[in-house]
Amino acid sequence: MSKKKKRLIIIGVILLISIILSAWGFLMQSVSYDIHSKKLPKGLKIVFLSDLHNCFYGGTDQSQLMDWIDEESPDIVIFGGDVLDGWGGQKYAKKIMTWSAEHYPTFYTPGNHEEMRDDKESFYDWVRGTDVQMLIGDHSDISIKGQKIRIYGIIDKNYGGDLDKIKGTLDDSFYNILLAHQPEQIDDYLDTGDVKFDLILSGHAHGGQWRIPKLLDQGLYAPDQGLFPDYTCGIYHYGDTVHVISKGLAKPARMIFIPRIFNRPEFSVIKIGE
Repeated sequence: MSKKKKRLIIIGVILLISIILSAWGFLMQSVSYDIHSKKLPKGLKIVFLSDLHNCFYGGTDQSQLMDWIDEESPDIVIFGGDVLDGWGGQKYAKKIMTWSAEHYPTFYTPGNHEEMRDDKESFYDWVRGTDVQMLIGDHSDISIKGQKIRIYGIIDKNYGGDLDKIKGTLDDSFYNILLAHQPEQIDDYLDTGDVKFDLILSGHAHGGQWRIPKLLDQGLYAPDQGLFPDYTCGIYHYGDTVHVISKGLAKPARMIFIPRIFNRPEFSVIKIGE
């Protein structure tokens, strides 16, 4: 066989492997969302990492996630729910959360998988012992470039009355961000009276698991939504409220019964400006 044919075969195999890996959802991709708000004339950049499920990228040292975060140089990093699985280890989630908090203001709200764990309280105690700001039914205020930002977090609308509790603390002089893991509860997140959340960040739906471009843009299935779900990824506008849903970072091995197809793990970057 000639060298030219060998090269063509090697290139063909590489392309085939790349297509297969992409189709089955192994390769992380960066997805950027551009949002406009008069409240943030100096801009705000958020890296939003949802549904990590204790996966790692770039090796067990999380080097790829670290490099991608540094390349974006965000103002804040937000970890959505399900940084852990409902079972198994915590090492890789702790690695990236610890590193992030050492380099950027970092916020975290748990999801349903953390709540499933028998050791959830010890994990929450670990988070509280770091510089990660954990939000469960409360909020934290931060100033970025002189701009007032208030970040809220709830696990679930039904969890301890957290959503009702925080509605009364909404202040329109802040840019109000809600970390709310489950996107299908959007009607409840919008029902806050005169003052609304400016930005709502969700995950949970894993991009609908099986996606077919131009046909199943929201995927085939999502937890708590069932078949042919409505809210699995992308950006939604409700008046002045913007809702961003990440496909999340769980790899196919973490969803062996319903693997990702044409649905790559998502590294979400949210850019907000006037």
